[in-house]
Amino acid sequence: MGHTLNETVQDVLVRKARMNGYNACWVPGSDHASIATEAKVVQMLEKEKGISKHQLTREEFLKYAFEWKEKYGGIIYHQIKKLGCSVDWNRVTFTMDDHYYKAVVKVFVDLYNKGLIYRGARMINWDPSAKTALSDEEVEHRDVQGKLYYVKYLVKDDRGEMTDDRGTQTPNYVIIATQRPETIMGDTAVAVNPNDERYRHLKGKKVIVPLVNREVPVIFDEYVDPAFGTGALKITPAHDINDYNLGLKHKLPTIDTLNEDGTLSAAAEVFVGLDRFEARKKVIQKLKEDGLLEKEEDYQTRVGFSQRTNAVVEPRISTQWFVRMRTLADKALEAVNSGKVKIHPEEKFIATYKYWLENVKDWCISRQLWWGQRIPAWYDERGICM
Repeated sequence: MGHTLNETVQDVLVRKARMNGYNACWVPGSDHASIATEAKVVQMLEKEKGISKHQLTREEFLKYAFEWKEKYGGIIYHQIKKLGCSVDWNRVTFTMDDHYYKAVVKVFVDLYNKGLIYRGARMINWDPSAKTALSDEEVEHRDVQGKLYYVKYLVKDDRGEMTDDRGTQTPNYVIIATQRPETIMGDTAVAVNPNDERYRHLKGKKVIVPLVNREVPVIFDEYVDPAFGTGALKITPAHDINDYNLGLKHKLPTIDTLNEDGTLSAAAEVFVGLDRFEARKKVIQKLKEDGLLEKEEDYQTRVGFSQRTNAVVEPRISTQWFVRMRTLADKALEAVNSGKVKIHPEEKFIATYKYWLENVKDWCISRQLWWGQRIPAWYDERGICM
């Protein structure tokens, strides 16, 4: 239905242009849809031929991918013909055609030479199903019913109850509310707000991370909202963008407890190899057995899903290629603000346009896939990317 609507609107516009005397050319083309197509080909190989992608060379895999593309890409063109769309069938273009491929590489090199493309280690969106990085635009956020788990973090060297300077009795543990108990093993600090009097007694203290018994510091930062949960946060720099930024600010270590496929890594120390959601169940069970789970409650939250595979997206620190967007966004914003470019209807979309461009982030453009244009980079004998 989407194709029918899209192609009909374009056909109306191009025919109207010709009726107005313009020599309008409509070029039919198709996108290689890298993540979605590779995922489909991988599924087809496993289901129909019993072959894993990793049993093949890249060239062998691409042979199967092009066969799949010819079959299903042909269906799209057949739909366009059945609709009677007035396209120029002598100009059919595919985004993996040689001339198109060369144009992509040329633009990449040009942007790199202008300083608009760079390679670096940053927090990105990771699809554990496709095992690739995603751009922000490839992540769909949905409201889901989750849970908050209230977990006890014991304060080091304190026994029983202790008394603060006002004579108030305080427990020898801190309760932290978390949506993701399976990442507890990657905690490297506990954070509280410096103005929150409930936690004044924790200055200079350390707490024990459950399950792995790691000592981590209590840090004070105004980022922490005293009204959320218990007012104390577990800081897991490898698995949350806000925690990552706090980790940089307070010079905290980073412990990545997840493999690229969403299973627990050796760094997790416990439940290694289990899928992250299965590990969540095991962690909750173990916390209960250890008497460290205070309670759990229903909680409405927003979760990011991969637009292509529907997998729950993981924040992940990874070395990728990025486009610097600030300079480009400022030019696009100025074009609209100056009136050079008009948006219709203005009252409905101008605010959205400005919000997008004023809050733009650098665009992650690299993918860990075989199906798609290859980034024109090479590595020296030491394995360093040049």
